[in-house]
Amino acid sequence: MSFFRRAASARAATTLFLVSALTVGLAAAPARAAAATYTALGDSYASGTGTREYYSDSGSCQRSRHSYPVLSAARIGATLTFPACAGATVSGVLNGQLGSLDASTDHVTVTAGGNDIGWSSVILQCALPWPTTCWSHIDNAENLIRNTLPGRLDQLYSRIRSLAPNARVAVIGYPRLFNGEECNLIARISPGEQAELNAAADLLATTIRARAVAHGFTFLDARGPFTGHAVCDDAEWLNGTSNPLGESYHPNRAGHVGYAGMVQAALLGAAGGRS
Repeated sequence: MSFFRRAASARAATTLFLVSALTVGLAAAPARAAAATYTALGDSYASGTGTREYYSDSGSCQRSRHSYPVLSAARIGATLTFPACAGATVSGVLNGQLGSLDASTDHVTVTAGGNDIGWSSVILQCALPWPTTCWSHIDNAENLIRNTLPGRLDQLYSRIRSLAPNARVAVIGYPRLFNGEECNLIARISPGEQAELNAAADLLATTIRARAVAHGFTFLDARGPFTGHAVCDDAEWLNGTSNPLGESYHPNRAGHVGYAGMVQAALLGAAGGRS
């Protein structure tokens, strides 16, 4: 065999070896796992109202890159679907936000119920100048929490589970807003009214928790993490009466960071199983 024929044969053998090795290597390389899917449902507390910066295409829904769903999705490496919308009631979530849920959905969070009891309107009524009071408004809200809200939540939670049977579902609660101090010059909410509003927030939290647990969902209670971060606290996680008014009594950016810490821990806890 000539030198040139031997060299060509050697090159061919080398090429065959490299191709075979590459093929084996590609076959042995593990496939990259698809990113988890996460759908964030709810009202203004989920969309990010209060953070003062919103996606231009979200309109009145006021979805923000500073919201806990966006922060949480980044932390857990999930692909986010984000239909949450300011002003949404439980019915609004049920009828307008569940389109992406299916058997492949990994994570769901939902914050809903506050608009069903007119919570923002009650607080703003309490903030009106004296001699206006809001005691009857608080009573009406508490009656709605006891008598109307549980059935609505049952409908929503049942539908979420039906559409997303394999998802880990975390129901996110609302915080207490007040610490008993009056620090906002443009709003008058007396210490007595603040205490009664906090009591209504407690009733709202325990009612939502009971329905969430009844459906096998995780409930994330915001009252503990937000303690020490109420309106008038040194490190506020909540806006007081604000301009524009719609930003009032919603979590600010620091509040959404606090929420994201809760959500991250809950959703990563799904590694050992579903709720």
